[in-house]
Amino acid sequence: MIIPWQELETDTLDSLITEFILREGTDYGDYEVSLASKVREVKEQFQQNKLAIIWSEINESVNIVPIDSIHYMDE
Repeated sequence: MIIPWQELETDTLDSLITEFILREGTDYGDYEVSLASKVREVKEQFQQNKLAIIWSEINESVNIVPIDSIHYMDE
């Protein structure tokens, strides 16, 4: 099930994004990017319809995924 990110409370969305960023791994770039900057980047990707929030009833978990990957989940 897709959860519209716009319908989440700001604190809930921020917590979900922060958990997603911390779970996804480490930076390997030339410079360190702050957590606040990463949160802004993820929010921008939501606004650009590049990401979606998915609830898995099977796993009873929520995740942030690329929009392009959603149709593969239904197959």
